[in-house]
Amino acid sequence: MPDFKYFNRDISWLSFNHRVLEEATIATVPLIERIRFLSIYSSNLDEFYRVRMPVLRALKNIGEKSETIDADEQENILQQATTMVLQQQVRFGEILSTQLIPQLKDNGIRLLYNGDLPQSLKEEISDYFLSEVLAFLQPVALNADTNFFPGNNKLYFIIQLRNGGDKEELVLLNIPSDDLPRFFSTKCDGEQFICFLDDIIRFNLDKLFKNVTIDGCYSIKITRDAELDLKDEYPGGLSDQIEQQLQKRDNGLATRFLHQADMPLRTLQLIIQHFGLQNAITVEGGRYHNLKDLNSLPVNTPALLYDKWPAINLPVSVDEPLTAVMAKQDLLVNTPYQSYHTILRFFNEAANNPDVEEINVTLYRVASDSKIVNALISAAKNGKQVKVVVELKARFDEANNLKWAKKMKNAGVQIIYSVTALKVHAKVALVKTRKGDRITYSGLLATGNFNEGTARFYTDHILLTTNPEILREIELLFLFLAKRQKPSAENQIKFNHLLVAGFNLQAEFLALIDREIAFARQGQPASIIIKMNNLEERVMINKLYEASQAGVKIQLIIRGICCLIPGVKGMSENISIKRIIDRYLEHGRVFIFNNNGNPEVFMGSADWMNRNIYHRIEVCFPVYDNVIKQQVTHLVNLQLNDNVQAVEINSHLDQVKVETKGDAVQSQKAIYQYLKTLNK
Repeated sequence: MPDFKYFNRDISWLSFNHRVLEEATIATVPLIERIRFLSIYSSNLDEFYRVRMPVLRALKNIGEKSETIDADEQENILQQATTMVLQQQVRFGEILSTQLIPQLKDNGIRLLYNGDLPQSLKEEISDYFLSEVLAFLQPVALNADTNFFPGNNKLYFIIQLRNGGDKEELVLLNIPSDDLPRFFSTKCDGEQFICFLDDIIRFNLDKLFKNVTIDGCYSIKITRDAELDLKDEYPGGLSDQIEQQLQKRDNGLATRFLHQADMPLRTLQLIIQHFGLQNAITVEGGRYHNLKDLNSLPVNTPALLYDKWPAINLPVSVDEPLTAVMAKQDLLVNTPYQSYHTILRFFNEAANNPDVEEINVTLYRVASDSKIVNALISAAKNGKQVKVVVELKARFDEANNLKWAKKMKNAGVQIIYSVTALKVHAKVALVKTRKGDRITYSGLLATGNFNEGTARFYTDHILLTTNPEILREIELLFLFLAKRQKPSAENQIKFNHLLVAGFNLQAEFLALIDREIAFARQGQPASIIIKMNNLEERVMINKLYEASQAGVKIQLIIRGICCLIPGVKGMSENISIKRIIDRYLEHGRVFIFNNNGNPEVFMGSADWMNRNIYHRIEVCFPVYDNVIKQQVTHLVNLQLNDNVQAVEINSHLDQVKVETKGDAVQSQKAIYQYLKTLNK
């Protein structure tokens, strides 16, 4: 066995982002989609520096609930992470400059990158600069009187100026990519030319800085800690506190200072001193930063994009209420393959059904133009009692959630916020209907957010059910959430069907694994299949190790962080791990326990992370409908058989291409085709 039992969570995550990066090299992926994978990689890396790098820098470990890592070991992890990032950024540059840009050129598209503007474009681009760009430029002289501080992840130039003699002046110049498109596109001689906004400014600096000598122009970016400093006791309430903290976030501790590699050392040191960046990681970069903006590259050539997969409409009658259909059978919507219209219809019909008395829902990440929230507002105005648990602490969605919470509250919706130290990450909705003396319930239980925007590219599962036993437990959960308490020994709820973090989720999953261990020791077939985003929590990992040692076959599909080490003799030889990166983001959580040939299937919102198990309200739920259970099992098996987009993670954290045996199986494509057949 190895000297260590767990992969480090941050190193594991960086290996995941490396897999995203390598998707940009695959020839079978359409060209613009490959460029978008570079964009996703860049966006992920920015979040890593905002969220995880502050933890590493502080030499603290939050990957273990009660233990700490030796400072020397943590420093080694920090160095390893920094080295991995630098290597990946070099790889990023190679992929873009030696593979993708030449292929764009072969398709009549010239992305101008690290070069001069063609003479034939200079007049048009100068006109664009003077008419559109110049109005947004705000140069700031850097001297002892300057108190301006660069915004988080905003783009800037450092300009070196000389106004006669040897007197030098440094100027910080914004690149207004929040106000203008990052790319300018034009046609010339039958080709499409695409120019960075950065270069439009760079090549027209003489029109902004007149009568001076421009000695240098260097791009910089500062990334800041994203953590909000929330207090348990705050006089203005949680929403006021978050609103105030959001105003401070972009002025938080700097975690990374990214600068153009050829910036003179003396200038670099002056910038670090002027902005107090001594504790930030200083990273040499290229001429362009925020390459997540490659996602907006203005190219719409169909041949260079994924072929269209129109969302499949669930075969549900429009001639009777959706709840009447649900009363006959549970329904399952698998996004984005299947249309989200069924979910929108559920909320819309509830809002306008005169027999509906009450609507309860949890909202974690809300669409910016949410139709669901508008339905809830209509429901409140239609006289229904609407209670919404809004998680204001959903990182990077705080402002949007706060906006919608205020709008709903003004419309008469009862808004419930979670307590400071606890996030409500569950994805559940409950509708109570009264007809005469008869009360009925209908509800949704999901693996992903009630967000029609992300539903277009997140793979998730939403169960629509009228099962009274499950929905009664959902009602108990909403009653608990309304009290704004943390789960404790004094306020426990007995859940017989749901697995709820803070109450029974960990204990029930441990019991389900123990049952497979018992079957294995009796010589019976024993197996576990788990699909989730992240696996970190050590109690659960240790139980999986125990199951492996007992002979239980364990197949894991883990998209991101995975701290479990597979395939180690005497520890985890019966555990295999796959990672799938494809056109959609794998997001659903599915748990399948063989149960001596009578499988039990669960889905839900919870990864096996410390935060999910100990610091959040999560809901996982059983799948009782046999038809849906078979569908879910088939979908997961297609992913286990993926030999095109899947890689296997070995005991060294290498990502090994799956050996192709027989026909090629690209699971997302196979899932789409399978779900289409269900409509026939």
